[in-house]
Amino acid sequence: MVVVKANGYGHGAVRVAEAALEAGAHGLCVALVQEGVELRRAGIEAPILVLSEQPRDQVGELVAHGLIATAYTVAFIDALADEARRRDVVGQEVHLKVDTGMNRVGARPDAVVELGGRVLARSPQLSLGGVFTHLACADDVASPVTADQIRRFDAVVDELRHAGVDPGWLHLANSAGAIAHSDARRDMVRVGIAMYGIAPDPSMDAMCATLRPALGLVSRVSFVKTVNAGESISYGHRHRFDRTTNVATVPIGYADGVPRRLSAVGGEVLIGGRRRPIVGVVTMDQLMVDMGDDRCAIGDEVVLIGRQGDEVVTANDWGTALGTIGYEIVCALSARLPRDYSGETPSDTQ
Repeated sequence: MVVVKANGYGHGAVRVAEAALEAGAHGLCVALVQEGVELRRAGIEAPILVLSEQPRDQVGELVAHGLIATAYTVAFIDALADEARRRDVVGQEVHLKVDTGMNRVGARPDAVVELGGRVLARSPQLSLGGVFTHLACADDVASPVTADQIRRFDAVVDELRHAGVDPGWLHLANSAGAIAHSDARRDMVRVGIAMYGIAPDPSMDAMCATLRPALGLVSRVSFVKTVNAGESISYGHRHRFDRTTNVATVPIGYADGVPRRLSAVGGEVLIGGRRRPIVGVVTMDQLMVDMGDDRCAIGDEVVLIGRQGDEVVTANDWGTALGTIGYEIVCALSARLPRDYSGETPSDTQ
């Protein structure tokens, strides 16, 4: 199943889901009921798993739209069954989530047999479709945590089967787990960031060498001027030019998802096939680029993420510079950015 939460990691949930299903994915994973409803309203009929328990006032929408529920408490299982009965729904699918060490959400391993029995007891309203967990350290290949989580999960599954409960689909592996830990691949894997062509962590770049980023972030030069030595630029005048230089303005900013402090950590864009430094604070709608003695023209392509000539800038490049990860970079790309699904490198996003 492919993970399309957070608007498909910033790529556009509906179009990503359609492409993934066309390519052979079994189903989809989302974080919120609203995300699942958006996919249903777009005409997507594939299985959609909501990855955590939802607020009680959203259980009706979950059931009404045929979404697969995740459960890890008795109270939520009962609420789900009551809603299914009220709507005359039979066989509402439930996956039980086990907390094997992430310590975020999920049932304690010693509570899962009781929960499995609870689902069976609420038949015919509910159907146990799967049991899963989430790996906390799969992107750290040397960490012993993943092996320990797999061991705990296997023990829970054995207990369920010993109690006469069929666990259904078993799934542990996120992108990092699917790539780096073959023993975490069970009936299904939940592929997220890797499906978008981004390594789960820069330390996994070698393992992910054949992945190709699905997204490019491209703008165009909107204004060009010469700035004299000794002058400063942007809010707060935090950058002062030590020589006369050509400056290109680009109509994209932090309202679009370009981090405001990207220039302070050495952020660069590609213009004319070369890396060019962002200068001054990134503003809400615009940023400025130091072209040095080189010239550019209004309308010239500016690549913020992607390839131009022999140079490339990746989401993980931004993440590393900013002390974060590529996930945060692409998820932050705002809805006001036009998205071009031509299948080629975007050439006119903003």
